[in-house]
Amino acid sequence: MSDLAVTILAETANDAQAIERLHERTFGPGRFVLSAYRIREHVDHLLELSFTARIGTLLVGSVRQLPICIGDTKALLLGPLTVEPPFRSRGIGRALLERALSEAKTKGHRLVLLVGDESYYSCVGFRRVPKGRASMPGPVDYDRLLVAELAEGAFTDVSGAIRPDWSMAR
Repeated sequence: MSDLAVTILAETANDAQAIERLHERTFGPGRFVLSAYRIREHVDHLLELSFTARIGTLLVGSVRQLPICIGDTKALLLGPLTVEPPFRSRGIGRALLERALSEAKTKGHRLVLLVGDESYYSCVGFRRVPKGRASMPGPVDYDRLLVAELAEGAFTDVSGAIRPDWSMAR
């Protein structure tokens, strides 16, 4: 397949159904029991920090971010990040990540967490949260709990339970 032009756009309310179908196809019904989904049940993602990837009018990827707290410190939870399987390994996921993190930094956010593979996410600045510094509801593999500082030293002295930012609850 030849290289295709990918456009990264801010998510709109009109994208919701297409993104949900994408999540359904790529993650299946088991996604609802994951720790990150427990947090997403209470707080909506931020449209201004969530993005879609399109080739022409076809939605091929999505990334979302929502407001959380780690103890008393405000942060973002990134995810889910997904790309349609036929379009993976073409840099679409990385382009979505870079745009999401860049916009978060521009808007003054200092920390972003996610649950994922460090080998994949380290290329955009994520590193493993040190054991015992943060906890999440439900079962979580703490070797996959990652943090990116958008401001130098933003994670220094931060610890506690990861929870929805209740000031943004629906």
